[in-house]
Amino acid sequence: MKAKKLDIVRFASKGKDGFYDTVKARARAYFEHNNISPYANAQMWFKTAFMLALYFVPLIVIITGGVSNVWVFFGLWFLMGLGMSGIGTAVMHDANHGTYSPHKGVNKFISYILEVIGGYTVNWKIQHNILHHTYTNVSGLDEDIDTMGLIRLSPNQPVKWYHRYQHLYAWFFYMIMTLYWMTAKDFFQAARYKKFDLLVKEQLSLKGAMWRIASYKAFYYSYIMVLPLIFSGMPWYFVIGGFLLMHFTSGLLLSCIFQPSHIMETSDFAIPQDTDADGKRQMENSWAVHEIENTTNFAPRNRVLSWFAGGLNFQIEHHLFTNICHVHYRKLAPIVKMTTKEFGLPYNEERTFLKALLAHASMLRKLGRGMAPSM
Repeated sequence: MKAKKLDIVRFASKGKDGFYDTVKARARAYFEHNNISPYANAQMWFKTAFMLALYFVPLIVIITGGVSNVWVFFGLWFLMGLGMSGIGTAVMHDANHGTYSPHKGVNKFISYILEVIGGYTVNWKIQHNILHHTYTNVSGLDEDIDTMGLIRLSPNQPVKWYHRYQHLYAWFFYMIMTLYWMTAKDFFQAARYKKFDLLVKEQLSLKGAMWRIASYKAFYYSYIMVLPLIFSGMPWYFVIGGFLLMHFTSGLLLSCIFQPSHIMETSDFAIPQDTDADGKRQMENSWAVHEIENTTNFAPRNRVLSWFAGGLNFQIEHHLFTNICHVHYRKLAPIVKMTTKEFGLPYNEERTFLKALLAHASMLRKLGRGMAPSM
């Protein structure tokens, strides 16, 4: 059966000497003037070691039966949840964007940490690098706003009666995000990507992808569940409870970092306006302008949050410069902000993390009550 093709859209031409060319030139000049590499530095390598230790050290203590106190036991699982979030935002994310090193082998090796914590790199790159970063907030293409109808994350999606309460219940689904991901999501994604012919570039058949996913999941659940059940010395229900606590912690933290970056009242949620000569849907703006109008920074002065979140509170800089390690975003932010001002573009930013979360909750409420489609 012939694979279907995604109904992709085209963006308007960036224009000669436009915004994107200017901001790229200024970013390049920053690195050249300061004689530094856009890749990982010593700070990044230290962070990598820290996040890995935050996940694996508590796990080792649990498996070796090194704790008998129930509260300490659950505390270790909580730390693993923090470590899992940190690996997601500050390790595997950069590796899969190729920003650790100019050597592809280094990035590929580090990216496999995603398989170790239960994910699948091939699917993640398709969903995140290709679909999300190219078609941010475009319904039908950006899977980050596709929740199978459970939560309405775009004014261009259908409204269900239960969406009226989504500003209350969405947080539960955020909590189980990684649990669903590490259990079933990859299987469904692989089947969908095969249907749309997106596994071809990875030289993978659906059977091969499914076999790999099943193998990685089996490995993950063997060490994260089976070993603690056998060796921790704690009752099985405590082990399952700790495992769920780890995922609830990680899922909620990751969602609270990513969702306020795009699902905001300031986001444009533009839809294609017409069709070009080749029959492709056409966006009004260029890709870079589209990214600017659908992305929000938050808490730019909060260095602790920025360190833990892998610089993803500087989401605008990340979307414009996916090939630059996140440790440099703080320095690039003033350059981008200045350039957007010169070109009359918005630079959406919330001063604190709390304000960003409240703004996101407000957006969920408005979307749930039928915010109209973008025009």
